[in-house]
Amino acid sequence: MPGTAAVVVPVKDFTRAKVRLAPELAPRERAELARRMATVVVRAAAPMPVCVVCDSDEVREWAEAEGARVIWTPGLGLNGAVQSAVDLLGTEGTATAVVAHGDLPLATQFAWVAATEGVTIVPDRHRDGTNVVAVPTGLGFRFSYGAGSFGRHRAEAVRLGQQLRIVNDARLGWDVDLPADLALPVCP
Repeated sequence: MPGTAAVVVPVKDFTRAKVRLAPELAPRERAELARRMATVVVRAAAPMPVCVVCDSDEVREWAEAEGARVIWTPGLGLNGAVQSAVDLLGTEGTATAVVAHGDLPLATQFAWVAATEGVTIVPDRHRDGTNVVAVPTGLGFRFSYGAGSFGRHRAEAVRLGQQLRIVNDARLGWDVDLPADLALPVCP
């Protein structure tokens, strides 16, 4: 998949996704929501190539049906899976990886995120998590998702001496983790 940029979308097994929404949604509803949001994200990657990083047969089948390349990453966890995919893309000639999480129901496009040199971070609306990040593949950027990842990813870009662009984007900043997140805003 050589080229200038590709989108990496880590996707958890749909049946195990979004457990914090259990007070509002039944297991089948959570799985369907996770699938719908991931579909939005994968489709927003166009025209760039998209890779779904997963360790679930169901997710693999869904991703292939969506026309995405699957990078199989069993047992690596989120950080290891993303790192593995970004490293692989780099060895194949992709210059920039845009990592976009699969729970962004308002995503419309990602090409602009990869349009500048250095590292671009789109934090969640609370400026705690990292919903989207674009990094040069050969940089050795260390991913560190989880609570507070925005600060860690910002510090990692600084540690590597990279030009850093932080973009607060209403659409890409809206992820769905908690029941309150289900009330989607109206975005221009």
